[in-house]
Amino acid sequence: MSEEMITLNLRKIRAESGLSLSKVAELTGVSKAMLGQIERGESSPTIATLWKIAKGFHLPLTALIDEAARTPSQGGGVFKTVQFPGSIAVKMVFPYDPELRAETFHVSLKPGQSHESQAHDQGVTEEVFVLEGELEVLRDGEWVPLSAGQGLRFSADQPHGYRNATGGAGFLNMHHYRHAVMPQEKP
Repeated sequence: MSEEMITLNLRKIRAESGLSLSKVAELTGVSKAMLGQIERGESSPTIATLWKIAKGFHLPLTALIDEAARTPSQGGGVFKTVQFPGSIAVKMVFPYDPELRAETFHVSLKPGQSHESQAHDQGVTEEVFVLEGELEVLRDGEWVPLSAGQGLRFSADQPHGYRNATGGAGFLNMHHYRHAVMPQEKP
C-alpha cells in the first residue's frame, strides 16, 4: 500500500459514485479539505480516517488500500506491512473477497501500544486470532485478555480496540462484511 494507491482508489470510488467532495465529507465525517488533500496525494491518512471513508461508502478497507480495488485479479500477492503514523502496523494477508465478503490482515502491536477503533459499518464482524504475544481486545466496553493461540469474534459495528501491555503482539484480524460492495461490483 502506498499513499498513491489510496489516492487513486479514493479518486476512482468518488468518480464512480458521482459525488462531490462536499457530499463525501458529509457521508464520511472526514473534512472536505482532508479528502482533497488525500486525493491530491498531499496527506497520508491515518487508519482511523481510512475507516471513516470506507464506512461512509459502505466498502471494505481493501477498497482503499489494495491495487485489486482498481484492477480485479485472481490469486494472491505479496503485500508490504504498512506502519500507520502513530498507530498500528498492518499487512494485508487476503484482500477483500466479494464471494466471502471478507478480508484478512496481520496486525502488529509494539510493547505498550494500543489502538481503539470507532464503529465500522453496520453488520461488520471481526475475528482476532493471536499469533504471538499477549493482547487485550476491547469488546462490549470490556477488555478481554488473549494469548497466542486464542481467538475472539465480536461485532465491530461498535467501538472496539486492541492493546498490548507486554512484549508486543501479532494477530490475524479478519473482517466480515454483511453489506459491503466493492466499487466494481453491482449490488
